[in-house]
Amino acid sequence: MEHRNKNNDVVSMNKKKRSGFIVVIGILILFIGGLFLYVHANNKPRNIPNDTVVASNEIENGIHVRTGLKEGEGLMVVVAHCTACHSAQLIIQNRMNKERWNATIRWMQETQNLWPLGAQQEVIVDYLVKNYPVYKKGRRENLQDIEWYKLSE
Repeated sequence: MEHRNKNNDVVSMNKKKRSGFIVVIGILILFIGGLFLYVHANNKPRNIPNDTVVASNEIENGIHVRTGLKEGEGLMVVVAHCTACHSAQLIIQNRMNKERWNATIRWMQETQNLWPLGAQQEVIVDYLVKNYPVYKKGRRENLQDIEWYKLSE
């Protein structure tokens, strides 16, 4: 005959309840952590005013010190929106016309989570076209005034 102790059954039941409680708390912590990471990753500024003050707005010799961008109308709007996600060097090296900049902005909005720019898009594109216009230039200038010599064998 099997004899069960009443206290062992109670202790066993308490262990099961405790284990279940710990599992539920663990799942809750993972859920809240995941929710926090999701919200944090998707928390982008929506409407940045034109006169937004960005740290270190110092201009020296016509160049914004922190970014290296040229001084001009719309500079701080470009700094506020564009350098929030990438380096200003990416802007400087890409010289496009108005249509290409607008297409690039649409691409960034569709694929890179760029927020809606509203009326500020025109300010940004005008700044970029004026200060970083398209120009045709090869990898280097042609060599000029070179004194050629013959290689001896």
